[in-house]
Amino acid sequence: MQETTRPGRPARRRTGRGFGRVLVTVYGVLAFAAIGRSSYELVVKFHEAPVAYSLSTLAAVVYVVATFALAIGSSRWRTVAWVTVGLEAVGVVTVGALSLADPGVFGESTVWSGFGEGYGYVPLVLPFVGLWWLRRTGTRAAAGAGEGTAEHTDEERTA
Repeated sequence: MQETTRPGRPARRRTGRGFGRVLVTVYGVLAFAAIGRSSYELVVKFHEAPVAYSLSTLAAVVYVVATFALAIGSSRWRTVAWVTVGLEAVGVVTVGALSLADPGVFGESTVWSGFGEGYGYVPLVLPFVGLWWLRRTGTRAAAGAGEGTAEHTDEERTA
């Protein structure tokens, strides 16, 4: 399914369709897990390691926003997705590297510590899959996708 944009602009494939639904689901599950973890840490243990628990809260917010941005997939939300998924990639690599170099650097582990080790390394892989998907569903990729495939815009179906 392609999204029609302003006249004169190429159509883009929706980010929340096809494989994107799987991606949005994984982001949603991770968002739910990160929110649960960070909520508990903020309420009960924040005084023990404020930096670590603030990072976990940041990760939770990034996952929630990325989930919605990828699910909606409009032009503005695609921009939000690029920013949040990019921030997630930088965050997990930076926090992961720092936590491996000095395991006590944050006081406690975060969602991104050890490159997402506590979450089966999903936090390490997910942003790169998300960035790949955003690129794949971009204008150039979508412009060629409609040729010779069963994907048509709503206008084409009604014509």
